[in-house]
Amino acid sequence: MSSGSDRDKDKSKERKSPHVIFSGEPRADVSPEVSDPAAVGGSQSTDQPAGAPAEQLQKLLAEKQELMDTLVRRQADFENYRKRVEKERHHERQRGIESAIEHVLPVLDAFDNALAGLNDAVFAEYRKGFELIRRQLWESLAKQGLVRIDAMGQEFNPHFHHAIQRVETSEHADGIVIAELQPGYMIHDRVLRPAMVRVAVAPEAHSAHASKRDN
Repeated sequence: MSSGSDRDKDKSKERKSPHVIFSGEPRADVSPEVSDPAAVGGSQSTDQPAGAPAEQLQKLLAEKQELMDTLVRRQADFENYRKRVEKERHHERQRGIESAIEHVLPVLDAFDNALAGLNDAVFAEYRKGFELIRRQLWESLAKQGLVRIDAMGQEFNPHFHHAIQRVETSEHADGIVIAELQPGYMIHDRVLRPAMVRVAVAPEAHSAHASKRDN
């Protein structure tokens, strides 16, 4: 009776013990653990080409140089623009000054005409006052660059003189200004108003010119 129960106990132990299989080959469904950090890094570096960092560096340097060239061009363009604006402003300021002086010239002419007619001793005191005012006005205009054109005794020049009459005479050489009817003025090497003058014409030259005109 005891032997039967012992056999039953042995069978139950056999059913409860795990079934273990020992083999020298690793299982195919289990990946080996990698403990070498170098091996891990080596496996990741294979994702990009070896020359990628150098190519990216060259690309960044080229982009930097292009940006620097663009910046230099923009600075040069801005400097040229600034100079052009300053030049235009200077010209506009000069044109404004010239226009104002041109409107003042008749006042200066009026002073000159008044002084020319005040030669009587009775008007001596008035003349001194007119001369003082005229001098102050002229000094203010001269500070802006106004210069009177020298006409008397000069050879006629159409750029500076406006001939309103030609006088036949042998006392002066042909083409010489013998009278100034209205003074001319310049400002900054530009003729603001030409001088109105009379010009001498030699009799022979005048006769030859008339004969050519008649022919």
